[in-house]
Amino acid sequence: MPVITEPAMETYGQASTALSPGATAAGVMVSGDACESGTSHAAAGADSGVPVHVAIIMDGNGRWAKSRSLPRVAGHREGARAVRRTVESAIRSGVSWLTIYAFSSENWRRPQREVGLLMELFMTSLQEEASRLDEHDVRVRFIGDQTLFPQRLREAIAEAERVTCHNRGLLLIIAANYGGRWDLTQAARALARRATDGDLEPEAIDETLLARELCLYGLPEPDLFVRTGGEQRISNFLLWQLAYTELYFAECMWPDFGPAELEDALHAFATRQRRFGRTGDQLEPAEHA
Repeated sequence: MPVITEPAMETYGQASTALSPGATAAGVMVSGDACESGTSHAAAGADSGVPVHVAIIMDGNGRWAKSRSLPRVAGHREGARAVRRTVESAIRSGVSWLTIYAFSSENWRRPQREVGLLMELFMTSLQEEASRLDEHDVRVRFIGDQTLFPQRLREAIAEAERVTCHNRGLLLIIAANYGGRWDLTQAARALARRATDGDLEPEAIDETLLARELCLYGLPEPDLFVRTGGEQRISNFLLWQLAYTELYFAECMWPDFGPAELEDALHAFATRQRRFGRTGDQLEPAEHA
């Protein structure tokens, strides 16, 4: 699977295809039916205390490689294996949506050689993993701005989406050349265009209208956010969507993340009390951890 990272994240792939049904921004494809995938497990996940939607920053590939006197790309390759393990573990655990940060809009600042190697690794991983994902009934979608990616990579992204588009299991969302500020900016531009065209009064713009233009529109906001590598920040990832998400920070580097580490994160989530601005006394008994 591909890999790349917020600091150095990996994944089953990367690029861009917004999930919202309407808005268009340069290089962003939008599809309105992505939220159909995985709906069969969503209710079960909510009832069982399992987060329905998990978002992950896969940090630590480079540090993992450095600690072993290996080139950074070796960490990215090992991180790709961790993506595969995590997808399989998420399916077994009853997670319905999994969003992974594959390549941030800031990752272009890395050394050119490393970025080039990551693009090649991503291409190879997409080609190798599309059929595997299809066999596991996983549907793949990409969010972000793909205009800077090579044409061959864009074609591989489109093919991975096409191959898996009819699957009904886990929806794997891969954020590539994505940034939370970019997401909000392209949403604001879409609303500004509508206002300029006379289709929308500025006073009518509210949270609901803005959310409709964001990449993850139509999907539930993440219940659980996980970041590996010991860092404790969200690094411009899903800034709008993480407003009430439970945050979990793991010390292990991403290549070492496996079923046991995911289980620890899910267990931590199960102990949280999610109040969404209410007091604990206002919650129904079933809403208490």
